[in-house]
Amino acid sequence: MKKQMVFLVGFSCLLPLALTAAEIAVPPQSHPDTSEWASLFKPDLSDALFPEGVWTVEDGVLTASEDQAIWSAKDYSNFILDLEFKNAEGTNSGVIVYCSDMNDWIPNSIEIQIADDFSEKWSSQPKTWQCAAIFGRLAAKKSSVKKPGEWNRMTITCQGPMIYVLLNGELVTEFDMKKWTDAKKNPDGSEIPSWLSKPAAELPTHGRIGLQGKHAGAPIFFRNIKIKELDS
Repeated sequence: MKKQMVFLVGFSCLLPLALTAAEIAVPPQSHPDTSEWASLFKPDLSDALFPEGVWTVEDGVLTASEDQAIWSAKDYSNFILDLEFKNAEGTNSGVIVYCSDMNDWIPNSIEIQIADDFSEKWSSQPKTWQCAAIFGRLAAKKSSVKKPGEWNRMTITCQGPMIYVLLNGELVTEFDMKKWTDAKKNPDGSEIPSWLSKPAAELPTHGRIGLQGKHAGAPIFFRNIKIKELDS
């Protein structure tokens, strides 16, 4: 993937209230009530970072016309991110966390994969390329994504080096960055894609949050993107 230039489309600091780990189960065993949580982006995207014209919102649904990511206006460390997404046929997208370089995000972040696991193209790829995986590094315990055209709910908990993914009511991914000390091989001996050129254990546990755009020619749709920061 080529490097991407990031442009500022408005800016506003987001200040969701902090929540201690003692006040909420980490990781959540069910999707949380997010009615009082902050939105990651304003409805008009005025506080988001993305190339002008690529990302649009209609009736609360966010989508992109190109393979360009959209980014939060601030760094996050410990947090729970809750969102809904809808695949098209052949969708390949992702949620990006702990990004330290928006112009070269692929080796400088962790990506929670979103994919149409029902498509022949992606179902034939390694399990670490399928939905709810930590892309290239750790497969989800099972495929629980819905068919294209149906809305999915995903809750991502990031607490230090631990990343948990709850998809459609099931905790399917538990990732400990500290165990990924090699840039070429996963702890189970499987190969890591060459473009993930930094060991996950060496990446910072804070950074921007992003959503990948229209990758591999198929669109992705997001809505109800909410976030709650944790104290520790």
